[in-house]
Amino acid sequence: MDWTFLQETFVSLVSAVPMTLLLAANSIALGAILAVGIAVARFSATAPLRWLAQAYVFVFRGTPLLVQIFIIYYGLSQFPAIRHSLLWPVLREPYWCAVLALALNTAAYASEIVRGGLLSVPFGQVEAARACGMSRFMIFRRITLPLGVRQALPGYGNEMISMVKATSLASIITLMEVTGVAARIISESYRAIEVFVVAGAIYLTINFLLTRLVQLVEFRLSPHLRQPVAVLPAIIEGEAH
Repeated sequence: MDWTFLQETFVSLVSAVPMTLLLAANSIALGAILAVGIAVARFSATAPLRWLAQAYVFVFRGTPLLVQIFIIYYGLSQFPAIRHSLLWPVLREPYWCAVLALALNTAAYASEIVRGGLLSVPFGQVEAARACGMSRFMIFRRITLPLGVRQALPGYGNEMISMVKATSLASIITLMEVTGVAARIISESYRAIEVFVVAGAIYLTINFLLTRLVQLVEFRLSPHLRQPVAVLPAIIEGEAH
């Protein structure tokens, strides 16, 4: 094992971590906004809007992310209307094409996670809010959405981890994130095993920290799960007396 080469590889790959994190953060943020909108549309009383949301989820969940990246990066430029539109300065950049593809893909999966979380909200709490005179929008904003997000957070944490790993596909459209830099080093050194071991360790570290962050947020949003641990000794002591 050449430790000097591993150290040099690690330094080179770490320099690409900000690009990976930026790709993941922007994709997850944009995808989360789209996911909430799609999930709400699935509950709409307007049939065309509901069908459109279902079609979106079906298409983006049923096609490979790699194909979606190729279509957005190579396919959109084939249309003169897009090349002459105000969006072209953005869509001609590999970075924003990757962000768009990743965000559209994760929105399809995350919308189902959010929809499941919204469906899990107890109907009794909604009825209680109606009895207090809350409007439908206020009920959604103060009752349904906060509780639904808390219920969906564990599943959404898995989707965020998947997005971090999916950023590796951005290397196929010339973005030099961790996998892109790894591929360049391999082409120069022909030492694939060492390079990919270091790259895998970096992804593992990022996802470990992300997992702990999601667990912390879940812990903060679930005070009812912490309370029994705190009061249990007092209850046992009281029963003993």
